[in-house]
Amino acid sequence: MSVSAPCEICGSADVSETCNRCAKLVCDRHFNEETGYCVECAAEIGSTTSDTVPEQADMPDGVDTYEF
Repeated sequence: MSVSAPCEICGSADVSETCNRCAKLVCDRHFNEETGYCVECAAEIGSTTSDTVPEQADMPDGVDTYEF
């Protein structure tokens, strides 16, 4: 990605990624490749991936999982 803005976390000029959750422009150091989130969003949600589905045992009977 070619963007002429500084990293919104540290202020460095080498922005290379955009957070898939909050859309912040961040440098490689503040981007989590596994989740596609900036380090702030990854910390908020516990660094889980977006395609993680909870175990069936964690869900009450009769509840389905929908993705939109």
